[in-house]
Amino acid sequence: MTGLQPPVSEIAALVGNPARANVLIALLDGRALTAGELAFAAGVSPQTTSGHLAKLSAAGLLSLTKQGRHAYYRLATPQVGRMLEGIMAVAVDAPSRYQPHWRGGDALRSARTCYDHLAGRLGVAVADALAARDHLVLTEDGGILTRSGEQFLADFGIDLARINRGRRTFCRPCLDWSERRLHLAGAVGAAIAQRCFELGWIARIRDTRALTVSATGKAGFADRFGIAPMV
Repeated sequence: MTGLQPPVSEIAALVGNPARANVLIALLDGRALTAGELAFAAGVSPQTTSGHLAKLSAAGLLSLTKQGRHAYYRLATPQVGRMLEGIMAVAVDAPSRYQPHWRGGDALRSARTCYDHLAGRLGVAVADALAARDHLVLTEDGGILTRSGEQFLADFGIDLARINRGRRTFCRPCLDWSERRLHLAGAVGAAIAQRCFELGWIARIRDTRALTVSATGKAGFADRFGIAPMV
């Protein structure tokens, strides 16, 4: 074998450690957590967690932000989140001993965050609703926001010009590992999720990626998207 090869085995070894995998999954909702919070998620001592965090940071899987005396860790890039979701999607079809388990039960399957966008039944329903109204074309190969979709999101309060200035993919599909169908990711998916948080439609459930949908949210999703979230 010739040429420079990506360090796949090294990254796989890092993610394959149970404690480090728990750390990464705890950060899969896009938030930043302290080392103490991640030690709890990993189920190991703070000293052991410190070593894991150093290895994950050195490999470029985590980024560190310091605010005063506190240090916060988050996934370094959306690509890390995509990698984790991809592994979980593969694991769903694997023998039972390899299949993913999650805290949150059916609530997590109904509505959750996948890095910074909506996932679970709610995320899939939002993507399906946009596609059914010809606002979105979403396939396993990519995603396109139509002209009517641009107007729909503008009316929803999303500044597409602002979110399109970033480096990340504008609109892309993401395979939902629990539903085995596509939901919407990229800058557009993140903007929709953020807007739903701003409107008070959804809220996080502590210590899990699961979301609750408020009464206002249920009415909003029904009115704006024509869907009734199963939450």
